[in-house]
This record gives sequence, C-alpha cells and structure tokens, in this order.
Amino acid sequence: MPQTPPTRFAYLGPEGTFAEAALGSAVAPGEGVRQPAASVPAALAAVRAGEVDAALVPMENSVEGSVPATMDGLADGDPLLITREVFLPVSFVLAARPGTRPEDVRDVVSHPHALAQTARTVAERLPGVPALPASSTAAAARAVADGEHDAAVCAPIAAQRYGLVPLAEDVADHPGAVTRFVLVSRPGQLPAPTGEDKTSLVVVVTDRTGALLDVLREFAVRGISLTRIESRPTRDRLWVYSFSLDCEGHVAEARVGEALAALHRVCEDVRFLGSYPRADGRTSRPVPDEAADAAFADAQEWVTRLRAGRV
Repeated sequence: MPQTPPTRFAYLGPEGTFAEAALGSAVAPGEGVRQPAASVPAALAAVRAGEVDAALVPMENSVEGSVPATMDGLADGDPLLITREVFLPVSFVLAARPGTRPEDVRDVVSHPHALAQTARTVAERLPGVPALPASSTAAAARAVADGEHDAAVCAPIAAQRYGLVPLAEDVADHPGAVTRFVLVSRPGQLPAPTGEDKTSLVVVVTDRTGALLDVLREFAVRGISLTRIESRPTRDRLWVYSFSLDCEGHVAEARVGEALAALHRVCEDVRFLGSYPRADGRTSRPVPDEAADAAFADAQEWVTRLRAGRV
C-alpha cells in the first residue's frame, strides 16, 4: 500500500532561514502545514515523536562541508529515513537595523556555517568586530531586530522579514555556494527507483587494521561509486568512529542490496538512511554489465542449479 504523503513539515527555523526556502522549493506553496523548529535536533525530534510527518534539515554545504547536528541526529536515536534531497544556492547579506552605520556595529551574529563562509569579507567591512554564533541565520536576523546584537549575516529574505537593511550584499567569500538539504521521515515505504538514485548509510567498523578498506571493497567489487564519505566520532566510545557515506544506486538494485548485506556481515553496525532520487544534477555512472540486476539474477540461478546437483 502506498505511503500517505506528508502533510505536516518541520524545518530549521525561525521563519526566513535557507531551510524554509529549500522546503518551499520541495513542496508546492500551500501544500501542507509548515512549522519552524528551534534547531536541527528539535526538528528531528518532532518527526520521531509524530508531531510532524517530515522535517527539512541541512546536510552539507559546498564550502563548509557537513552539518554535524544533522549527521549525528540521523546516526543516533530512533531510525529516520531520507526520502528526498534539495540543493539550494545560498547568498548572504550583512544586515542591521535601519539607521545603523558600520562604525556603530559592535558584534555580528549568524549560524557558524554562514560566519565561516563570510569571515574574510565581513572582517574587511567590520574590522575587529567579534562574530558570534546563532542557531540559524534567521535567528540571528531576529536577534538583531530585537536589539540583542548589532548586525547579522543572513539570507536576504530574513533581512526583509525582520525589518533589517543591508550594510553589504553578497558578502560570501566564495560566491556560488550551495547547501544540500534532506527531507526525513519515519521509516516507511521507500521512494521507487528512478535510475538516478542515491543511498545513504552510517557504518560503524571494528577497531582493526583494514576495517575501512573492507567497507570500501564491498562497493568497489560491485561497481558502486561512492559520492560522499565522512568520519564522525560515535561519542559513546572513545576513539571509535562511524562513517557516513552516500553511494550511487537504490537498495532495490541487486548490487546495492548485496553490498548492504555484505556490510551487515563485516561491520559492527550499519544504519540505513534511505534510498532516494539524487538532485545534484549529475548523471550516475553507467552500471557495468557484470553489476546489473540481470547478471546477479543469472549468477544466483547458476548457484541454485549447483546446489540442486544440476551442474
């Protein structure tokens, strides 16, 4: 039976974040109820508690890399599945309350990723002004509007929403940055294979020589390309790491399913995070003939004949 489409969405808030913009590009205007969450953990917790059907959270940025809160939030706790990914170009403004001059600014606030992406440009425009972290770029804009801080690095939409004016526009040190967001829900029916899919996992390997090589080999021998791999501390055991990875393909494909089964045998733990259509605009590498579903089916049929004594 098909899974009921989500109608209640959470996103990293408050209003005016890039996450809200990304959700707007993924879900048609007026479709479903949308509510901001104070943090990534809060958005994921709302899904797990059944308060919402799905949450849209940032996964990684093309300049600053992965978002630890999302990676850790998906690796720990009750399982959640990624059902979709969204890529959103990001641009920043340096915004303040109307009438504020650059020389009046005593601090600037934003999400750590935004501060990192704009550090050089902001320092040139506001030399010596300390940069302070916030839970999101929109939260930073709201704090400036409330008089708690003097300036924020935020999205243009957040500046407009909270009545701020730009002191400078396009303040990114590396223009053209893109943030990847993922839509996550509780476990259920997976999106159907499209031929251009991605599968996400978290694996924990035993502390032994060659453990990571064993993981990589399971993909390589089946003609599966990895598109991302990162290590994260497991946090519950000192110096034991998990690996968060994305690979091309869908778990419904024989080669991907067999690779996951092999990882289940050789890894201490494997958490499946979902198979879903890729949205990065890149074409998956052609599947080698020996790794196609037909080749796996033919090989399995041959083994079945051998076991039945029909050589």
